[in-house]
Formats: sequence, structure tokens, C-alpha cells
Amino acid sequence: MPDTEHPDPENMHEEDADSDAGHDEGGGEKTANGAEEKVPEKLRQDVEITDAGPCKKHIKITVNREDIDTRIDEKISELVQEHDKPVVAGFRPGKAPRKLVERRYHKQVQDDVRGEVLMASLEQLAEDYDVAPLAPPDIKPDKIQIPKEGPLIYEFDVEVRPQFDLPNYKGLKLKRLVYEFTEADVDRELRRLLEPDGQLVPKGEKATVEIGDYIVADLVSRIGQQVLSEAKEVQIRVDPTLALRDGVAEKFGDQLKGAKAGDSRVVEITLSDTVSQPQLRGQKVQATFQILDIKTMRLPELTHEYLHRFGVHNEEQLKELLRVVLERKLDYQRNQHFREQILQTINEAAKWDLPQDLLQRQARRAFQRKIMEMRSSGMSDEEISGKVRLLERDVLRTTAMALKEHFVLQKIAEEEKIDVDQDDIDAEIERIADRSDESPRRVRAQLEREDMMEALAIELIERKTLDLILENAEYEDQPLKPGEAEKEVATVEAQLTTGELADPTAAPPPEELKEGQDEEKQDAK
Repeated sequence: MPDTEHPDPENMHEEDADSDAGHDEGGGEKTANGAEEKVPEKLRQDVEITDAGPCKKHIKITVNREDIDTRIDEKISELVQEHDKPVVAGFRPGKAPRKLVERRYHKQVQDDVRGEVLMASLEQLAEDYDVAPLAPPDIKPDKIQIPKEGPLIYEFDVEVRPQFDLPNYKGLKLKRLVYEFTEADVDRELRRLLEPDGQLVPKGEKATVEIGDYIVADLVSRIGQQVLSEAKEVQIRVDPTLALRDGVAEKFGDQLKGAKAGDSRVVEITLSDTVSQPQLRGQKVQATFQILDIKTMRLPELTHEYLHRFGVHNEEQLKELLRVVLERKLDYQRNQHFREQILQTINEAAKWDLPQDLLQRQARRAFQRKIMEMRSSGMSDEEISGKVRLLERDVLRTTAMALKEHFVLQKIAEEEKIDVDQDDIDAEIERIADRSDESPRRVRAQLEREDMMEALAIELIERKTLDLILENAEYEDQPLKPGEAEKEVATVEAQLTTGELADPTAAPPPEELKEGQDEEKQDAK
């Protein structure tokens, strides 16, 4: 059932007039070879639409019995008049008695008519009502049967976009993040760029841990006195934030700084929604890092040949390139901050909730849109991986924020008639290719392979919409403190819990979903 608008009564007569050219007086339609093809008449049906919860409608459709019988009769007549093959054994083509054909092909005719009626009924629903579904309706055609007598009645639930009024989105007062990158910021970015080609070397016996160092540590995680897991000789880069496979340590860098080999440091880590045990999701655990060794990265020499890999001739040119990269990342952070402010403004005027089952089903698309934003901003796969793990910490909350943002920007785009075409998509692929130093063909192939083309189109529409809002906004600069422009996130494959991690974008098992819905009902009370 497509997402449609109400039909425009003013244009209906013009459309009828235009369509008369292809019809004869009997309501038929001429085919390419001049034969007349009958156009099915519109079904007579009653539609009841009621609320079934947040972002959900219950739809009951009653289809007129006479319209169904007409279609059944037409199908039987077609079979009776079949002249190219016998439809009943013992009778020549086109000569079988009608009653015999009806009995012989009753089930086939019923199934064919049922399919045609359901298709026509749903198409009319889309034409006549502004339902705006988010996903195909929850219909099981094989469970719907045409009754022996009376109308065909079927009903279903469908997820729909939330209904809310847009406040004035032009002239918003927004805070704009501003930051002047220092030479130290550029040096950190340079170090990060060169590290994949560097060599880890011991830092020394009396060395202490600093941001950017690497540690080798034994790791034990606990909740209270219960040991969750142990890992030996894990190598970790020390960044402000650490993202493990199933948890995030927000203050990792601060809690490790100054430690020496042989020291133990306890770090608080919040488990993500990916852990296999539902009762542990979102829990805070204590992880003890027994530091065995501290290493530093010896960076490669910036020779003329090595610099050519980045398309520059000297270190200063490379640093200029990195300043552009840093500004691009700041643009991404600034736009995320703008989106949060815009969404907050909308929420003040429109309070609406999103049900848990909808969030679970839409999580994958929400993640795809966020990943597409990050790729468009020029982030590396490693940086995207770290940010995705931050999002996975609380899947439902981050998905709710992303979906609300999407619904708001989508509605504004419809109001302003903002859209994208193939040229826009091609230009964006070229831009991503240029920033990632890949060929456009390879970028396109990767997007198609990862089923991200739709996410790219949506991200472009949202970006255009955001640009329109920002063009009409009033700004107050909000300076960032040193280090706030872009906090590095280290990733490591170590896991704090046992068991296979859950897919954060997959629908939960039915029992978990029911528990979540029961909790929502209880909260509502």
C-alpha cells in the first residue's frame, strides 16, 4: 500500500476528460492491436480506520458482495468460453456446461478473485485515504476467504507516520558550535592518519600512560562480585572513549592516564543493547585493566615518496589537508547539534511517542541513515565503527531520536516540495568517492551491496531540508572548549559478556517484545 495523498477533487473532472480518449462508450479500453479490454469497475467498499496505539492504525474493510459475485461470474464465463483447450475432460473446448465448470474450478476461481479483490481494495484505500504507511500492512492473504454469502470483511493493523503539526521552522534561534583548531589538534589528526603505517615500540619501564599510547592488559569484568568475563593480553589504544564489542567506557582515557606497567585501573563501562542476556543490557559493570605493558607508536618518516600517497609534496601541505578534514568533521558535529535543537523545538509543540516494536523494526534503516551521514562527512570506516558502537549502547533511544528527526525533516521536505533526482545521487557518490579516495564506481557498488542507496537518497533530502531551515535561522555562536570538537573513540574486539551478541537492528523475540509492550502499557497507566 503506497504512501499517497488525498485525491484532488478539482482535478478529477480533467482527469476523466483526458481518459475518455482511450475508452469507448461501453467503458472498455482500446489495446495496442485495437481489441477492447474491459477496465474493472471500482469496488464498493466501506472503510473504518481507528487508532490502535502510537503510530498504528486498525483498518477494517467491507467489500460489497455484488462486486465480488460479478468478478466470480466473469471468471467462470472466461473459462466456459475458453476455445484453445478443453477445461473439462470429455468436452470440446468452449462446450463444457457452466455448472460443471463452476464445480470443477470453484477453488481456483475463488483464489483468483480473492487476490484481485484484495489488490484492488488496497489500491483504492491508498487512493482515497491518507494512511501514510511505514511498512507493508500486516495482512495474511491465505487467511482471508470469500464467504459463501455476504460481503468480504477483512481487517489489519498498519504502522503509520506520526501525525503532528509543524510549528514555524523558519527563523529559529539556534546555537552554532564554533572552534578554532590548534596546531596540537592538527598534530593529533596527523598522528592518527599515519598510525596504520607505524610501528608499535615499548615506551619504557618508567613510562606512564598518555592519550594516544597503546596498552597491553588483562581484562576482568564484574557486576558486584560476579565475574562476567576475562580476557588476556588485550591490546588497546588509549583514547578518551573506549568502545568494546558490547559496551562503552566514556571516561576511559581519563581513568587510564598516569598508570604504569603493573598498575590496575578500574573503569566503569555501560553495556550495550547488543549483549545476549536481556537483563544485562544497559547495566554498568566494573572492568579491571591489569596493565602489562605500555607502547607508543613510532610513525613513518614523511619522505617525499610517502607524502605522494596523500597527493601532497611536503608536511605543511599535508597539514593543510588535515585542517580541511577537521573542519569537515566539525561541520558534521555542528549539523548534529542543529538537528538536536530543531527536534527539541518540534517536540515542544508536538508530543508523540514511538512504540517499541516500531523502533525495533526501523532500527536498521535508522542506523543506515546515520552511517550514510558519517560517510558523506568523510569519516573513515574506523571512526564510523566507533560511533556506531556508541549508538548501539541504547538502540531504542538512539533509534527513537533518529526516527523523530527523520519524520520531522521528511514532513518539512513535503511542505517545501524538496526532492532529489538521479543527478543529485550521482553527484553525492562522486563527492564520497573524492573524500574516501575511491573510484565512484567502487563507492556505488559498495552502497548497492550494503543496500544503502535508499539511505543515501533520504540523507540527501534531509540535508537539503536542513539547509533550508539553516538558511532562515538566527544564530548565536557557542564556542567549544579544547578537545570538545571531536572526541576520539578507540575500538577493540574484546567482549565483556559471554554469548553471541544480538543484532541491534533485528526484531526482538516475541516474548521480549511482549514484555516491552507490557512495560509501555504499565508506564501509560
